[in-house]
Amino acid sequence: MLLTMMAVAGPSAWAHAQTPSARPQSGQQAIAQPSQNDQSFSGPSFRKGLWHFVRTLDVVQSPDRSAKHRIMDREMTRCVDPTQAMKATFSSEAVGTCVSDKPKKVGNKYTFGHRCDYMGAVSTVITVRSDEAYTELNEVTAGEHPKSDFVVATRIGDCDDGAAENPGKSATSHSHH
Repeated sequence: MLLTMMAVAGPSAWAHAQTPSARPQSGQQAIAQPSQNDQSFSGPSFRKGLWHFVRTLDVVQSPDRSAKHRIMDREMTRCVDPTQAMKATFSSEAVGTCVSDKPKKVGNKYTFGHRCDYMGAVSTVITVRSDEAYTELNEVTAGEHPKSDFVVATRIGDCDDGAAENPGKSATSHSHH
C-alpha cells in the first residue's frame, strides 16, 4: 500500500525536511550572519539541496534483540539544509527533565550516549559519509519493546528556484507497509 505522507516527527534532517526553509521576502538570497550558536556548533556540515531520506522504525520483540518488527518504512525527497537540522540535534537543551549528553566524535561518527528526542531518551549515532550523505541511528533501549529509528540521507541534486518557492511540488513522501 502506498500512502502520501505530509508530516511526521522524526530525527534531525528528516524532521527539518518537513518544514519549508525560510526565504527572504524580496526573493533575494539572504546574507548568512553567523550567530553565537553557529560559531559554537561543532557538528557535521552538509550541502544544501535536494535530499532523499529513507527512514525505518523497528520494534525489538525478543530479549536477545534478534526478532524485530518493522512498523514504519518511509521515503521522502525534499529541498533542505541538513546542517540546520544537525544544529538542533547537537544543541544540548533539556527537554523536560531529560538532559542530553554532549556528542563524542570518533572518525566520521558522532555518538550521543543519551540524547533527548521525540521518542524519549535515546542513544544516537550519526555517521557522516560525505557532505552529501549520512546515516542516523536512534535507539531506545528502555521499556518492554526497545525501538530503533534509522535514517539514510543522500543529497541527489540542486534545488531549482521553483521548487524552493513551492516546496509542495518538490517534496514527495511515501509510506510502505
